[in-house]
Amino acid sequence: MELKWTARREGRLSSFLRGEMKLSAGLMNKYKWGDGIRVNGIPQHTDYPVRPGDVITVSWEEETPDYPAEDGLLTVLYEDEALLAVDKPAGMLIHPSRSQNTGTLANLVWGYYRKTGHAGAFHPMTRLDRDTFGVVLLAKNAHVHNLLQQVPMQKIYHALTFGGPETETGVIDAPIARRPLPSLLREVRSDGKPSVTRFRVLERGENMCRLALEPVTGRTHQLRVHCAWMGFPILGDPQYGSSESQRYSRELGLGHQMLCAQSLTLEHPITGEMLTIESNMDVKFPK
Repeated sequence: MELKWTARREGRLSSFLRGEMKLSAGLMNKYKWGDGIRVNGIPQHTDYPVRPGDVITVSWEEETPDYPAEDGLLTVLYEDEALLAVDKPAGMLIHPSRSQNTGTLANLVWGYYRKTGHAGAFHPMTRLDRDTFGVVLLAKNAHVHNLLQQVPMQKIYHALTFGGPETETGVIDAPIARRPLPSLLREVRSDGKPSVTRFRVLERGENMCRLALEPVTGRTHQLRVHCAWMGFPILGDPQYGSSESQRYSRELGLGHQMLCAQSLTLEHPITGEMLTIESNMDVKFPK
């Protein structure tokens, strides 16, 4: 990968790397060794005096994944030189694990990159549970990944719940903590981390609601925990659903939790333009 900038002022090379080129301190320190940072094609130290008209380039190679690339159905929602957004189906892991090295979103993206000639690694910016489906945003290189960590994102999820809130809109403000080990689940608890979710009713039906959920904070399992705590658990949720909601989910033949990452809005880290990416999938009332 390569970043390029033509200087319009005088200054130390490091000031251009951190300023105009927005390189993080970690990446700058990593790439300054060897010949990764050049001025007019010549390797230079970060204290080199840059003059107007000098061309600064930073080049590096992305790490090659240690898991196999796979061909398969990958629904691309948005793509440019910096970003890739795809639809993840329910039942798919984001990353390979010790017990599963294939069949994940990372395997499919790596296969897609090989097929399209992109020399990038897997840099997910949004992460979904195995059974949550919808938009996943990826940075195409480490530099963009670093920039995106500083960009606010509005995430909207759609969910089908067993029952629903009394009001059409509202805010759930309840701290979330991890349950005692060895459990990996979470719960609402007074000593937990601050956790806030906005909700809006999209549709009401018999025994269920279709909600738009916006996680203001980003705690693990936040939407599932908050909905369950409020008394309207997400249908198909095997961990946080009530016995009644789980029985109703089985009656409806639901094989996974009805939670979709429906849209993502952010400022593009390179162009500065506002970008909204929407999933092709959604949750609907069963017929």
